[in-house]
Amino acid sequence: MLPRLRQLLILASCCFSGGAPAQQMIANRSEVGFGLGTFNYTGDLVRTYNFAFSKPAGTAFYRSNISKVISVRTSITAGKLGASDTRPIDAFATARAASFDLFLLETGISFEYHFLNWRDDKRRLRFTPYLFAGTALFGISGVQQKNAQYSNVQIAIPFGGGMKYVINPKYYIAFEVGIRKTFFDYLDNISDGDPQYKNYQYGNSFDYDNYFFTGITLTYTFYDIPCPSSPYR
Repeated sequence: MLPRLRQLLILASCCFSGGAPAQQMIANRSEVGFGLGTFNYTGDLVRTYNFAFSKPAGTAFYRSNISKVISVRTSITAGKLGASDTRPIDAFATARAASFDLFLLETGISFEYHFLNWRDDKRRLRFTPYLFAGTALFGISGVQQKNAQYSNVQIAIPFGGGMKYVINPKYYIAFEVGIRKTFFDYLDNISDGDPQYKNYQYGNSFDYDNYFFTGITLTYTFYDIPCPSSPYR
């Protein structure tokens, strides 16, 4: 009974798809995955990427492959973000001795472009470099700076790249590095002030804070069921 029910479901899906050729059906596949990595930050406390301030983070995502080289990914990424003046960049930072440690949650959507046709079974390639870019919303939990008015939910522009490697037709792994360009200057809880009073708590209000996600992901692929085409067409 169950095998017959399965056959009926396949037949129904083929009818609704208009009898699409098998290769076209297989090309329309979706994926789910998760990854582990680190968050990192640049801003008034740390000017350039510094691995010493990396904090644990994780991500989960759904991906839809709309062509052989282009995919759309929706994701949720969360983790800790922090830094300090333990390695001061100037005399003001030495006296300031500031630090921050917060939890960040991000949800976003991005487009991926793969440089190689790595899914073609007729080729021996099992890897491809890729680039991605999109938009995201992130929220932070932490103590606000005194006299500062801002929302804990902000917009970011994620972009970056990585490398994917096929383990087998169902699974592949990827290494990815991405920056989140923000329009927000309070990730580190330090922003503009009046430097003439030497209170050491000011930052550069024209230089927004950014954060990075670096990680390794594992992806599982769902293949669509190919529908047989009519030999009388």
